[in-house]
Amino acid sequence: MKDLENIIKNLSSEKREILDKLIKEEGMSASLFSMTSRSKKSNVAPLSFSQEQLWFLEQFKPGNAAYYRTVGFRLNGSLNIDVLERSFNEIIRRHEILRTTFTTKNGQPVQVIVPELTLNITVVDFQHVVFSEREVEIQRQATEEARKHFDLMRLPLFRIKLLCLGEKEHVLFFSIHHIISDEWSLGVLYRELLVIYKAFSEGKPLQFTDLPLQYSDFAIWRKQILDEIKEKELPYWKKQLDGSNFVLDLPTDRPRSMVQSFKGAKRFLTIPGNLYEAIKQLSRREKCTPFMTLLAALQILLYRYTGQDDIIIGSPIACRNHRETLDMIGLFLNMLVFRTDMSGNPGFHELLGRVRDVTSRAYSYQNLPFEKLVEELQPKRDLSRNPIFQVILQVSPTQVFELPGISVIPLEVDNGAAQFDLAVHLYEGDEQLKGFFEYNTDLFDTPTIDRMVKHFQTLLEGIVSNPQQLISDLPVLSQTERYQLLAEWNNTRVKYPQDLLIHQLFEAQVEKTPDAVAVVFEDKQLTYRELNCRANQLAHYLQSIGVGPDVLVGIAVERSIEMVIGLYAILKAGGAYVPIDPAYPYERIAYMLEDAQVPVLLTQSKLKSRLPSKHARVIYLDTDWDRLIADQSQEDPICQASLDNLAYVIYTSGSTGKPKGVMNTHHGILNRLLWMQETYQLTDSDRILQKTPFSFDVSVWEFFWSLMFGARLVVARPEGHKDNDYLVQIIKKQQITTIHFVPSMLQLFVETEGVDKCDSLRQVICSGEALSVELKNRFISRLDAKLHNLYGPTEAAVDVTYWECLQGNDLRTVPIGRPIANTRIYILDRHIQPVPIGVSGELHIGGVQVARGYLNRHDLTAEKFISDPFSEEPKARLYKTGDFARYLPDGNIEYLGRIDNQVKIRGFRIELGEIETVLTQHPLVREAAVGVRKDALGRTELVGYVVPDQNEKPSVESLRAFLLETLPDYMVPGIYVLLKTLPLTPNGKLDRKALPEPDQVRPEMAQAYIAPSNDVERKLSGIWCDVLCLNRVGIHDNFFDLGGNSLLAIQVIERVRQVFGDDIPVIKLFQYPTVSSFAGSLKDRAGDQVRLYRVENRAKARREAIIRRKEQKKENKIIV
Repeated sequence: MKDLENIIKNLSSEKREILDKLIKEEGMSASLFSMTSRSKKSNVAPLSFSQEQLWFLEQFKPGNAAYYRTVGFRLNGSLNIDVLERSFNEIIRRHEILRTTFTTKNGQPVQVIVPELTLNITVVDFQHVVFSEREVEIQRQATEEARKHFDLMRLPLFRIKLLCLGEKEHVLFFSIHHIISDEWSLGVLYRELLVIYKAFSEGKPLQFTDLPLQYSDFAIWRKQILDEIKEKELPYWKKQLDGSNFVLDLPTDRPRSMVQSFKGAKRFLTIPGNLYEAIKQLSRREKCTPFMTLLAALQILLYRYTGQDDIIIGSPIACRNHRETLDMIGLFLNMLVFRTDMSGNPGFHELLGRVRDVTSRAYSYQNLPFEKLVEELQPKRDLSRNPIFQVILQVSPTQVFELPGISVIPLEVDNGAAQFDLAVHLYEGDEQLKGFFEYNTDLFDTPTIDRMVKHFQTLLEGIVSNPQQLISDLPVLSQTERYQLLAEWNNTRVKYPQDLLIHQLFEAQVEKTPDAVAVVFEDKQLTYRELNCRANQLAHYLQSIGVGPDVLVGIAVERSIEMVIGLYAILKAGGAYVPIDPAYPYERIAYMLEDAQVPVLLTQSKLKSRLPSKHARVIYLDTDWDRLIADQSQEDPICQASLDNLAYVIYTSGSTGKPKGVMNTHHGILNRLLWMQETYQLTDSDRILQKTPFSFDVSVWEFFWSLMFGARLVVARPEGHKDNDYLVQIIKKQQITTIHFVPSMLQLFVETEGVDKCDSLRQVICSGEALSVELKNRFISRLDAKLHNLYGPTEAAVDVTYWECLQGNDLRTVPIGRPIANTRIYILDRHIQPVPIGVSGELHIGGVQVARGYLNRHDLTAEKFISDPFSEEPKARLYKTGDFARYLPDGNIEYLGRIDNQVKIRGFRIELGEIETVLTQHPLVREAAVGVRKDALGRTELVGYVVPDQNEKPSVESLRAFLLETLPDYMVPGIYVLLKTLPLTPNGKLDRKALPEPDQVRPEMAQAYIAPSNDVERKLSGIWCDVLCLNRVGIHDNFFDLGGNSLLAIQVIERVRQVFGDDIPVIKLFQYPTVSSFAGSLKDRAGDQVRLYRVENRAKARREAIIRRKEQKKENKIIV
């Protein structure tokens, strides 16, 4: 080595310049040739950067098996155990790293090398194990060995266990800690073991020479050249990774815990020879490596799973650019970051070009330690996931283990741990690829990963068969899966009678039960015959003034018997009704009437002042009846409407700020009502409460379903749907059996006094919002009735999926179920491709209930109502709901929220509904909503709106602490507003726009310097100053914002342990990153000083809270 250095030193300036250029082109540095052997006078050396990271992780989570590697082999043949043991000990003698432990010195982690170590192989006699039980017992031994704890402070950091199954049959397990090895090291070990075992067996001398350098030399050298590497490579990485939030939103089976668990499992796979050969041929044609092709395929899979255009994957690289490192054992690998732009839906050929460019540039800048890259980029710290990337791909040659005269068969070993959310490990053999998907079992179920493995293989097959395909068109689903999603789970065809429309089915029921009570409103009631006669009279009049098929008739009345008569009359006349809530603002009503251009408006005289009259002929159902209608025929009118004509047009809110009218046909709503009857079986003993505002489409089935099948319709008084005491009374008085609630109203209803006495209720239909598990369980505990969760937009005739809520299932959400009769549900990505089970996509609706479109909004109709590519019917359409959903493995659908109800906070994508779900689980919270606001600096902040329990109000501390038990800190609101009730729209849904702006804003955590105020804070601040090399640290300054990192955090904790004399975990600094919060977290650890500190601060907090309450002026709003 010295000779090589002297040769380089004596080169002429011209030759040295040429050498430097060649070295630079290879991504190397002349400094590589200056690696020298450390002084052998000391057995202590610093850790390499990669070792420092693993050492920190061990302090953070001791005994983490994710960084253990265990391999197993079945050995058949004459094995000399003594020679095998001697061979391993010779390898130990050659490689210092195998004789190394780890400790701290002056607050810094160091590696300590011992001069000698003799390893004894643990031999277990398995000959007594019954043959039928051997395989199970071998697997148990493998798992036990793979998870057995390593102590970094004690030797050895690798183990060998040998199971003796017979004289010539053994199983060998070799376990080693990652801090002293990597994948390449196993190859070195296998090669040396073969040579040494053979020489020892034959009694021949070893041909090896001692290694000129050891791993500790590499660790020292890497630190010496760090500044040079950073200068050359850091600018590239900063530019390459600029703008990323470093979060891959893989769909998980369970919510992510606040702290990463590292629990894991493996699912093994084999890519057959013909497919592997096709991958290699494609790679050669595209002038890239098989790794690049596999990387592109994996990034496409993640793109299809997440819908993200910015995909980042990590990958280990050997980082053995120095020749002497090739034969060394140790942790040399570095992690490279591959960020690929997936936007524009390129073809695979184009995408592979992007990946080739990204990987080639990354290889040119491979020497910057990943740990230092993380420090420089300062990504938002999140204990629940790995920084920068959460998925890795490793493709490497198969390391072949051989012993002379012995047949060796590798065994699959699972250590039950995972370093990342997902890690794909592939090993190249001569004819095929083998490997495994390692995954975090706290996030994913085994069937989910099994599907992912199949999707990866299907994708590879699609790529090699046609690499010109767009990445959105490449197959991910197998034909079986595709059939299941598109056909099997949409096998809903039912042949319902189509010879009668809604009002005609009512007329048929009149013939059956003419004298039965049809409708009740307060102290008034009409029989079926009476209702039919009145509706007929009005219908004849409407026909006389031009009402017929597809003619829109406005109706603006308060809830009453006149409302029911009016609706039935409009349908009987052949027209379509347009409900207009008289409580709407005048301007909104005027817009709706003008937009709909209704020629006729039915209303009541008392509402005259609220309604514009210039848009239509106005008929007052109370004062005009005797003059215009009473003399009309009571016979059923001849109706010219057909299934394809409009039944009603309901206006919904629009993104433009103006409502839009949804046109629904007879065919759609008839299908909906016939399905409802088939499913829920109304009889003449049933009583349905009509309480939903008729401008909300749920009212449609309330008005018509009951009277189509002989039940009684009980109409609630105006505004009665907002009075839960009234609802309880009318349910008991009228013996209501069927009722509808949106979840936010059901939440209030189930807590109403006397609700448990509503024993007439047979079934409660819930829709309009997401139904929480907590509310479902609360309902079941209070009422002896069935609860049904339905889903559907106005654009698809009320409801399109259904789910019966049952007690006792362990689902984390209440599904919306499966499609109803003659309805199809597709969950599709942005390119209208079906997504796999468990993957979120936009819910699309097909079938007979899809509306005609939006009234007078041809552009919006074309955008939201698209051609159905999965139907054989030429004019079939799909409605794009704008709702996120995903299929569960059993075929039921989980609603995930609105696409447009999504926010980004500090680069993290957040679904507000997720926070709301957790917040409502707080024992002192009855209802909750979460909104966003911009602070003075333009940053987006979350605001929690809470309706507290009547008996006690939650504190902000309890709310935050409760949320932090489940959610990452970036999902926890910093501001809370207590409300008496959440604002609701007229349809009873949460009105997010009406959530009030907070009057007071909690000060930012990173604020102006505030000095320590007590002895505990002064000591902590002093420790931080020393470790961070700063002149002062304020009590609200965030440790990591000041430049702290994982290693410095360990130093802080060690200093804190010395000062306060207790075993404080490292994680505490991540949980409490300011001096103030950390001091508070110490509780009684520091004795009376800390207790006094907490008392003082509690008293101060109480005084401040009292002052704030006195300052409140608004009755319904209190800022916490």
